[in-house]
Amino acid sequence: MAEERQTPLSPLTIYFYHTRLTRESYEEWKEYKFPGHILYGLPLLEKYGIRSVMHKYKFFPSRLKLMLYATKEILFCKEKYEVLYATSFRGIEPVIFLRALGLYRKPIVIWHHTAVITASKPWRERISRLFYKGIDKMFLFSQKLIRDSQKTSKAPAHKLKLVHWGPDLPFYDHLLAEMPDRTTAGFISTGKENRDVHSLLQAFAATEENLDLYIAVTCGNINYEKIINGFSLPDSVHIHYTDGVIPYELAKIVARKSCIVICCLDFPYTVGLTTLVEAFALGIPVICSRNPNFEIDIDKEEIGITVEYNDVEGWINAIRYIADHPEEARRMGANARKLAEERFNLEIFSREIAESLLEISMVSSKKRTFA
Repeated sequence: MAEERQTPLSPLTIYFYHTRLTRESYEEWKEYKFPGHILYGLPLLEKYGIRSVMHKYKFFPSRLKLMLYATKEILFCKEKYEVLYATSFRGIEPVIFLRALGLYRKPIVIWHHTAVITASKPWRERISRLFYKGIDKMFLFSQKLIRDSQKTSKAPAHKLKLVHWGPDLPFYDHLLAEMPDRTTAGFISTGKENRDVHSLLQAFAATEENLDLYIAVTCGNINYEKIINGFSLPDSVHIHYTDGVIPYELAKIVARKSCIVICCLDFPYTVGLTTLVEAFALGIPVICSRNPNFEIDIDKEEIGITVEYNDVEGWINAIRYIADHPEEARRMGANARKLAEERFNLEIFSREIAESLLEISMVSSKKRTFA
């Protein structure tokens, strides 16, 4: 059994709200079975004097039922904590409104996955202004998301912080150490949110390069199975339908591929980022939709090739280039790993999160002292 990863306990206590299983994932992280970045830094916060009360996650198909459950859990939590740290505002909207009205006294720090926008209707904008008043700090994935957010008066600069989200390198290093016979070949696509399966399959059908596509049957309002069934695919394309969160199992499969392809639809957030940072950790080059919301410039950093949205011909050219230039592909993969080691990894972004949580706790404590 792997040596358990341990960290010391501490004086600041936060309530950690996550929209997926937390306790179970944290225990798996200790055994190198779950990557810590998907827990948004939770495993390393104790290094900085931050203890976490973990939210008891339950799945609810209804947004209203989720809000009622999450609000009850947070407001009636018997353990003492000083800051509410959430990986999303989904489910805790009532608590945020209570904070805005002064009825919930603890600071709220959240991850905001898109830019803050101005609502289309005046009444919605008034409600939105009140909502954002209840958030003390927002972590965002890129400077572009921050700049776009600042176009509204709801997101002043002091509430916004760029965090350099990146992979849990020890998790991937441990995984690779368990694969001494590892060889790499072929292309792979994983992930499920807003993927442009139609363009991806057109491109690979034209090139006849080997592709393994791991995808959910459906995600949101997209039925991937229906799209895929509309194709007559060559034997070089292999479809694998997945269910649930299986990062460890998928990472072992991804590690044996020579290129990761991330073909996404045009949505105003960092679609595909989790897959991208996994490529960093494994030292594998990428072909990726050119998402302007990424903090990383894939072409400039020479870690892969980007293609415009819906550009099937661009995808065909990129696939052929990677297939025909294996040495260049390996160099891109090495650049990706170096980028993770130096600028984007769990250690760095956990420290950035911890600094903000400690600072906001100190400010809140001073306000209570002088109140």
